[in-house]
Order: sequence, then structure tokens, then C-alpha cells
Amino acid sequence: MLKKILRLMVLVLSVSIAQAQSPNITGKVSDENGEGIPGISVTIKGTQQGTITTVEGTYSISADKDAVLVFSFVGYVKQEVPVNNRQKIDITLLPDTKALEEVVVVGYGTQRKIETTGSIASVKADELTQLPITNVAQGLQARVSGIQINQNSGSPGGNISVRIRGTNSINGNSEPLYVIDGIQISNSGGINDVSPLSTINPNDIESVEVLKDASASAIYGARAANGVILITTKRGKSGNTRVSLESYYGVQQVTKTLDVLNAAEFAQLENETFKNTAYPNPSSLGEGVNWQDLIFQKAPIQNHQLTISGGSEKTQLSLSANYFDQDGVIINSGFKRFTYRLNVDHQVSKRLRVGTSIMGSFSNNKGIEAGATSVGDAGVVTGSVIGAAIGAPPTLQPYRADGSIFPFAEQGNGQYREVINPLNYTNILLKRNIKRALINLYGEYTILPGFTYRASFNADVDNRLHDTYSPISNIAIKDRNDNSGSASKTNRNFLNILHESVLSYSKKIGANHSLKFTGLFATQTEKYNDNQISATGFPNDATKNEALQLALNRTVSSFRSSQRLDSYMGRINYGFRDKYFLDLTARVDGSSKFGANHKYGFFPAVSAAWRIIEEPFMKDIRWLSDMKLRASYGITGNAGGLDPYQSLSTVAAGGGYNLNHTYQTAIRPSGIANPDLRWEKSAQTNVGIDASFLNNRISLIVDYYYKKTNDLLYIKTLPLSSGYASINGNYGSLENKGVEFAANATILDGPVKWSLSGNLTINRNKVLDLDGGTTTERFITNYTLLKVGQPLGVFKTYVFDGINQTGEAIIPGYDGRLGGHKVKDVNSDGVIDSKDQIITGNPNPKFIYGFSTTVGYKGFDLSAFFSGTQGNDIYNVSRLSFENPLGQRNLFQGVENRWTPENPSNQYVSPAVAGRLPISSYAVEDGSYLRCKNLMLGYTVPAIKGINRLRVYVSANNLFTVTKYSGFDPEVNTYAGSNTAIGIDNLVYPQAKSFLGGIQLTF
Repeated sequence: MLKKILRLMVLVLSVSIAQAQSPNITGKVSDENGEGIPGISVTIKGTQQGTITTVEGTYSISADKDAVLVFSFVGYVKQEVPVNNRQKIDITLLPDTKALEEVVVVGYGTQRKIETTGSIASVKADELTQLPITNVAQGLQARVSGIQINQNSGSPGGNISVRIRGTNSINGNSEPLYVIDGIQISNSGGINDVSPLSTINPNDIESVEVLKDASASAIYGARAANGVILITTKRGKSGNTRVSLESYYGVQQVTKTLDVLNAAEFAQLENETFKNTAYPNPSSLGEGVNWQDLIFQKAPIQNHQLTISGGSEKTQLSLSANYFDQDGVIINSGFKRFTYRLNVDHQVSKRLRVGTSIMGSFSNNKGIEAGATSVGDAGVVTGSVIGAAIGAPPTLQPYRADGSIFPFAEQGNGQYREVINPLNYTNILLKRNIKRALINLYGEYTILPGFTYRASFNADVDNRLHDTYSPISNIAIKDRNDNSGSASKTNRNFLNILHESVLSYSKKIGANHSLKFTGLFATQTEKYNDNQISATGFPNDATKNEALQLALNRTVSSFRSSQRLDSYMGRINYGFRDKYFLDLTARVDGSSKFGANHKYGFFPAVSAAWRIIEEPFMKDIRWLSDMKLRASYGITGNAGGLDPYQSLSTVAAGGGYNLNHTYQTAIRPSGIANPDLRWEKSAQTNVGIDASFLNNRISLIVDYYYKKTNDLLYIKTLPLSSGYASINGNYGSLENKGVEFAANATILDGPVKWSLSGNLTINRNKVLDLDGGTTTERFITNYTLLKVGQPLGVFKTYVFDGINQTGEAIIPGYDGRLGGHKVKDVNSDGVIDSKDQIITGNPNPKFIYGFSTTVGYKGFDLSAFFSGTQGNDIYNVSRLSFENPLGQRNLFQGVENRWTPENPSNQYVSPAVAGRLPISSYAVEDGSYLRCKNLMLGYTVPAIKGINRLRVYVSANNLFTVTKYSGFDPEVNTYAGSNTAIGIDNLVYPQAKSFLGGIQLTF
């Protein structure tokens, strides 16, 4: 059926093209069996003129007698045939077997793609950089099955979380391990932090491999429980020197703003709430100040890269420099990055090869506090710039007459001193300067043919300076005191040093057998220190935080830690007739962080593959190009949830003590020793199938996996008589299981080129144990729950049941009122209490997906890329605050339809000073969405002397989102990379859509 559909499409297109020509050459294109091949591209060399073969493989084209015809299609070897004054040309195209030799990067080496037995996905550079991305993880979003990537904050350089096959820890780190040219790094951070991945230039990347199952990632042992992402940067090649310039410039803007009350509506509500006439004539106030318009802006974004590469047979070099500058859509926020890269490979002798990879960057981030993590009113909700802009009264003024920011406490007789002018947050200095260098030095020596030793020395050097200053001018004049004005300077230094020695032996035994052995010893040391000085009480704002000695109050703190990891690994790869493959891996890791009884962990894996297509009984199935069945089982570890020294008895600097009427600082006990503290371990089973059809025009990958993680690090509560509140131990357990689908299709490969690709992931997550059976559920926030038998992060709340109407009885147990929110008495006992709280939402999607398409014709290319999730819930915390008319702050527009005796609304409550809404399912919303991530139109200019390639393009990004969610963006999480508090929106920095134009030039 698939072949019939394809032939019908080819027929329609070939007829339309043929009708536009006056053919004088005809012929037939056949395969090695003599059957006609439909859809083969037939073009005249050096021109855009061409046609495609019909369903029978025939073609007709008009060409000069000395022209050269080019016959090509994916899956076949291209042929060039001179016309030589002939009128009939029949040819035979042979299958292109180079797919059998395609190489993918695996840990500590490469493999032919047909030899891989694990679940590995590859993404090329042109796919990664199709969007204007700050870091590599953004480029992977929705392009690889099995990966859920959330842009938690839309701030430039902002936080992003990556989950490969679900969340694998409760208190630990669930981010994958990133390996960049052998250098291992991690991604982490809070909602207002800069992602560590943002310091690395994605334009330098050649390809990315995602190791998803245990057999593929077990070679990284203790750091591989969350999967591994291998990143290979561009290296030089022998030949002529090539110079490339890539540049784009664009403009960003918010995708939407939230509707709030205007000044007239707000004033009327204030009068009703406080039962006074503070605003004698509300209707005369009109629209008032639009605070969202004041904090949001159209912001430029630009990127410029110069790359030089080339070399001789002995030495190859690649050098690049990049400048990236992104202003934020909130004023006074932005991210700048300067990077350079140098890759050199040199063949010293026939046996010795050496090289280096050096990537350096300097980043400057101007941050804005966005996204409160607490549920509350007034000061809590408006404690970030977005919340402040929503809640700011439209009747107040942003600036004084002299242009300075006008504190609300100085307006309206001080009535609004609990609400903050949102411009205050844009006036706060929050700057991060990050200097980072990733350095790899290697030497590779061939001891005997097929037997090599490779030594590498890697370093990740990361130095950060954080500057903060909250100016005195933000404070109302009457409220200023000796503590006004606060500042800090923090120096943070990270050093990660890794040495790896790798022995590898590869041997072809006869015509049928292949064997490869890899052995590894590695030792890694991580060091961290920070020094901070904080101060309050400045005489003025003149020096900001550059003269902390001027402050009346100063505090100093410092911290230092160190950890070490030693590793041993062995791997055997065996192949038979390119039909059967077997991989065995074993790794031992020893960490200084774990208890004396469990310093070392053992992480084995086994996997096998069977290329069914090579069996004799498959030879006559011509529509099937390849088919491989894979299966694997392995154990990987995770130490990311444990800081150094937690297995030991520890002390820390404590609070002050009053001894003999003298204030003394002291050291206090802070942690109990646990010699049994050990690795979190994930055991994973994977079964997959790789298939391609119609001479590799269509490919399909399907995987099923089951992953169980035991010995999860969890904080267990202790009786107060112990002298300690809790102990960290290996108590928890959870599982992830799912199915992944990925498909690619080349529909047309003639004058018109058309390709499609897509992926879909279904993952189910469940908590199996928390603390050894003592506790079955535990609240993480006021509404987020960990519960045995349920997915991570489900919402447990009261059930919203409308509004208390006139004449209805109010059930005791909660602060109900006439016109207030009503919640269900779930157990029908006549009282509202914790027993009436049930699970009302699940932030984990039923499935995630992405798909893209590209069409090309005569130098033009048009591509579109979409991503989405389905079935996940979002807890929209802001609704509990901004749909509750308690006075002094503005609200969402819907409150205009609030409850009154004359307007018995069943959604929006009546005004009540200091009233609160119960935490209920009212705030749970469907977070499903479909987003157009990218729409791009490009044109490659025909050949120009001296220029290898010139392409110009325009692009629209985050163009539109189809969703029922009422907030700024359904792709959001206030708690950033948390494993347990997920799917929560308390007005974080929104994502932007952008429109840009660019050029790609190579000569």
C-alpha cells in the first residue's frame, strides 16, 4: 500500500513536469533485477532542468546532444551519463551500500551504524542550529524520541531541563551526562540561573549522539543513569583551506500578554472591596497604566560566526570565533557570549597521533528575578517582575516627574505599600560574568596493527563572578533606614580534571568474524570553592556594589569542597557476518562521596542485535531495505544527588550564641555519618527494531524499555531525641517504562525534494518506595505530592465545586463565605479536612512528539518544525492570587465577572479584604500544546566563482502555539529542574517568538 501511494504521488508530479517540456530523449531506469524504479531524479548537469521517472521507471526529457544526464535518488548510487546525440538511454541503478558503512560516535570510540546494539539517536549540526538557540539542549528538543526537554524559563541563557526516558531520581540530579570531545560536564541550576550549557557555542558542534539505554550508556557507569549525550565538535580536514561565515539578526517579542483590569475597573473593584469611595469617579480613570507594556519590549538577537578549517595529510586544523547577543523581552535583561574554538590533529609519525580541542567562552548575563516559588498574596506573588506587573494598580504612576522610579508606598497615601512597582525589579543589578574553558589534549599510539593506546587529559575550568545590588532609590523615602541598599559579590570557581587511558584492539578474523576490545582506566577530580561578601546600609547608590566597604553591615562567607572518582571499564564487541552482534560491558566506579562500606559500584551491561535482513529467507522481500532487532539489559549509576562529605559526620558554622552576655559564633553538628551510603542504581531492559523500506526512502525505529531505579537517595525524618532532624540514605525506588517511535521519509528526491520526519514518546513514571515503607506519601509543596504507586509530582488538592451561593449551607472546616470558593466534601462526612484532598492532576504528559518537513526546488528550501505534549496538567498558581479580589493589587480580566447577589457567578469570587482561595483543582489546567517551533525559507544562490556556497534565509521561531492553557506559556516550570515539583507556573520569564534573517557563506 505504501509503495502504491508513493507511485501515485510520483505519477502526478512527473506528468506535470513532463507536460512543461518538449522531450527528445526517453528511456527507462531499472534496478539490478530489471524492474523499473519510480521517482528517480533525472536532471541535466549544471542546470536546474529535470524530471522524475514514472511508476514504470520511464522518463522523457529535452536536452542538448552533448549534455550530461544525472540519475539520482536516495538509496541508489548516482550515475552521470553523457547524451552523445542519443535519443534513448536506458540505465540500471545499483543500491547504495554506503549506509552499511555509516559511522556513529559511541563512548570511547566509533561503530558502524549497523553494528550498534544499543538505543542511540543521532542529530546533525544543521538540525541543531535551525533555531536561534543559546545551548545545544534547545536544539535537541522534539528531534529525538525518548527525550523530554523543557525550557523552564524564557530568559536569555535561562534554565532548561532534560530528561532521557523519564525522571530517574527523587532528590538527585536527573540531568544526563554531556561529553564534549571527551570532556564531561553536567547541567543544573535554578529558575533564575544561567544554564551551564549556555556557555558552549552550538555552532561549533558537528553532531550529537544520544545514548538512551543501559547498554549504550553503561560505559560511563556511575554517571550514566540519566543517559549520555555525546557532542562532537567540528574538526579540520586535509585539503584546501575553507572559510565560512554565518550570521543572523532578528527581533523577539512576547507571544502574548495576560488581560488584566484597566484603571476604571480596578478602581470600582477597590471601592467594593474596602467598602469606601477611595476612587470617587472610577469611570473617569479610563485605561490607566499598562504595566506589561512597560516591562516588555521588542528585543534584538544576533549571532555571528567565522570558521577557518583545512590542513595537510599530517596536520588538520579548525578554528572558529563566535559572538552571540540576545536582549531579553523584559527590559534590562540579556545574554552575551564570546567564544573561540581550536581543534588541531597532527600525525607525528606512522604510529603516533596527537591533538587538542580548546573551547573558551566569556558570557555576560543580565538577569531578572522572575517566578516566585511560594503560594501567597501581595508581597509573595508580586515578589518577581512578572507578578509585580500583573498586580500593579493601573491607577498608580511608574515614574516621578524627574524620570526616577516612583515607589508605590509614596502614592495613594501609602495604601499600596505592600505592592511593588515592577520597574524596581528591572532596576536591580543581577549580573553574572562567566569565564569557561574546556580543554582536551590527547595522544594516540598504534602499538601493533589494530592495537592502540590513547591517553587524554581533560579540564573544565569555570570561573564566575555574581554581582547584585538593590538600590536605595527603589525604597520609599519614608521607609529608608540604616539597612537600605543591599549588595553582594560572589566568586565561584569550578575545576574538573579528568585523565583517561584507553586500550583498544580490533581484529577481523577470517571473512565472518570481527572482534573489538576496549579497556579504560580513568580518574577524575572535581574542586569547588566560593567566597561571598554581602552588605546592607549604603549612603547612596553611586557605587552600587563596587565599594562594599561603604556599607554599615557586612557579612563574609566561604566554602570549599573536593571529590574524586576512579573508574575501570572493559568492553567486548563481537560481530558475525554483519548479521549477529554481541556487546558486553562492565565498569567499576569508586567515589569519595560514598560511605566507607560502599565506595565502589559495579555497572554491567549486555546487548545483542540480529540483522534479519541478512537471512536467506528475507532476500526476496524487495520492498524491505534493512531490518535489525536489538535487545539489551544493563545497570547504570547516579551520584548526582549527593554532595561531598554527606556520608561523614559533619559540622558547620552555626548561628550566634549568647555566652556570659557576649555574642559568640560557633561550630555546630550538621550531619550524621552513614557508612552505607551508596550509588543510586538503574536497571534497564530495552527491546528495539530498526527498519527501512523502499531502498531506504523510509526508515522506522521502535523501542520499548523498562527502567527500575533502586537505592534512591532520600531524606528520612528522625525523632527529635536524636539531635538531628533527618538523615540522608538509600531508601527510595521508582520505575519508568515506555515506547518510542521515530520515522524518516524521503518522499521526493528529484527536481522537487520533499522529506518528512517525526517522533513520539510515551513514558509512564511511578514511585515504588520512598523511605523503606515508613512513609507512603509526602507533600513537596502545598499542592505537589510524592505518593507510592503514583507518578512523580502529582497534584493533590481539594476539588473545586463552584461558588457558595445565596441560601447554600457552608460546610465547616475551611474559610468558606458567601460568594467564595466551594470545595467538595469528598468523603461526605460533613467536614472539610485533609481527607477530602485527592489527586486532581498529573504534570507528566501522556506523550510528547515532534515532526518536521522540508521541501526544496531550484535552490529554494522551505522547512517547518513542530513540537508538542499531550495530556499533562499545569498548576497555575497565579490564578489563586490574581483571581482573588482581596484589595490593593490588580487582577485578571475575568474578575470583572465576579460574584455579586445580582450576578451569581460560579467561577469568580466576591471581593473580601485579605480573603484567600483554597488550594484546589481550580488552578489545575490542561497543559497540552502544539507549537510551531520554526518556519524557514532559504535560497542557495547558483554557483559564483570563488564562492563554494551562498545561502540566505528568513526564519520565524515559536511562531504560534495551539493550547487551552491560560498562562503565558504551557512549556513552563517555576521549580526549574526539580524532579518532584514539576508542571508549576507562578509567572516565570515567558518565552519569545522571533523573526530573523541570515546568511551562510563559504569560500
